[in-house]
Amino acid sequence: MMVKIYHSDMETNQLKVVSKIEKGCWISMINPSDQEIKEVCKKTKIAEDFIKYSLDYEEKARIDQEEDDGTILFIVDVPIIEKEKDTESYTTMPLGMIVVRDDYFITVSLKKNLVIDNFEKKKIKGFTTYKKSRFLFQIMFYNASLYLNYLKRINKETEIAENILKNSMKNRELLKLLSLEKSLVYFTTSLKSNELVMEKTLRGKILKLYEEDEDILEDAIVENKQAIEMSGIYRDILNGTMDAYASIISNNLNGVMKFLTSITIILAIPTLIASLWGMNVPVPLQNHPYGFILLIGICIIVTVIAILMLKRRDLLD
Repeated sequence: MMVKIYHSDMETNQLKVVSKIEKGCWISMINPSDQEIKEVCKKTKIAEDFIKYSLDYEEKARIDQEEDDGTILFIVDVPIIEKEKDTESYTTMPLGMIVVRDDYFITVSLKKNLVIDNFEKKKIKGFTTYKKSRFLFQIMFYNASLYLNYLKRINKETEIAENILKNSMKNRELLKLLSLEKSLVYFTTSLKSNELVMEKTLRGKILKLYEEDEDILEDAIVENKQAIEMSGIYRDILNGTMDAYASIISNNLNGVMKFLTSITIILAIPTLIASLWGMNVPVPLQNHPYGFILLIGICIIVTVIAILMLKRRDLLD
């Protein structure tokens, strides 16, 4: 649970942490408590639902507007990496951005994420807390760029898993490919939802657009479209790869079953002959001095003939 307040100096544009909510500040809320939500809402005079919407993990990207005072809620999906034991998985979560009239800018998320983290650490240049529209569009642009970076990482991890699978079929690598395929589904869905939010914002009916700010938003839409295309391409490639390995595994299993069946047939021949001659009834060669050797010879000859017949039928590869 964490609430931080930032403010950019009007003269130097330097970002600094402040202790009180003041006009032109940025309030960053990460998994806030109910008490923190009430305090922020009371001081900024907004409805608690605006913050709680963004804390719903299943919340979809959308825009919500308070008609009375002009407060606008933008929700977009941001990419995150979830760690579970020794594995990492890519997924998305909602990020709420609230433009509170002409006074404050609030960001709300369930977990720490790279988008807000880099703004807080001043790694993103050229943003100020009091230029709320531009700040909003810069977050959207950086978010789309982050999707592109994560997609490149997913593609790289896919190639590594494929190289390992070429040498040996390991369940771990197959499960890794399955996890990456699921991540691409999440990314594609979230990117398309984000595109609708940005397109709606660009039409200018939600937020007043300035020329320089509009350029940033247009760049964000272009980045987002590129991410959608990359996600679709990587998803198609991964689907084809998974289908190919499924066919290879099935084919290998058929080969093993075919080989084991042939071996069973070969081993059954001497067993059958030995069983017949081992019965407690008169049989050929039972009184012959070399009967046992002849019987072994017959077993070998019949077994060799069976092996040759199976190899001719391509059943002993």
